[in-house]
Amino acid sequence: MIQGWKAVLAFAGLAAFAAVPSASFAQDSMQSDSMKKDDAMKQDSMKHDDMKQDSMKHDKMMHDDMAPGKDAKTLFTGTFHGQVHGTSGRATVYQTADGKKILRLTHFKTSNGPDVHVILIAAKDSKDKTLSSDLERIELGKLKGNEGDQNYELPENIDWAKFQAVSIYCERFNANFGAAPLVKF
Repeated sequence: MIQGWKAVLAFAGLAAFAAVPSASFAQDSMQSDSMKKDDAMKQDSMKHDDMKQDSMKHDKMMHDDMAPGKDAKTLFTGTFHGQVHGTSGRATVYQTADGKKILRLTHFKTSNGPDVHVILIAAKDSKDKTLSSDLERIELGKLKGNEGDQNYELPENIDWAKFQAVSIYCERFNANFGAAPLVKF
C-alpha cells in the first residue's frame, strides 16, 4: 500500500512539474503579446512624432532664392534682438531696379509660434515684450518660416521717418518675439 501511495505522489509531482512549464509558457506568451502591443503603440507614436516633425519642417526656410538682384539698392538695415523669444538675423530694405521695395530677412532665426507676423512699427525700436494697441503698424504678412532667408514686399509710400523698426509679432498672444531697428544704409 505504501508503494501505491508513493506511486500516486510521484505521479502527482510529475503532473505538477509538467504544469509549471505550460503555465510559464502561457505567461511568456501573454507577456510577448503585451510587448508586441506596446511595440506597435510605440511605433505608432513614433510615426505620429515623425509626422509632427515633418509638418514643423515646413516652418523652416533654409534658403530663399529671391535675393534682390545686383541692381538693387540697400536703403535700410538692422539686426534683430529677441524680446519674448530668442530672435536673430538681419532685416534689410532694398529698392529694386523697377522701384519696388523689399524687406529681406537674412540669417533669420526665431521660435515657432501661432499666428506670427512680420510688421513695421512706428517706433525707433521695441524692447517691450508686448506692443501697445495704439502703436501704428504696417502688416507685411505672416512669417514664412522660423528659420532662413525670406522676402516681404513692401507697400508704396512708407513714411520711413515714422516706421523705423521691424517686429516679429505673435497676434494671438500680443507678443513681440523680436525687433530690428532700421538705420539708413
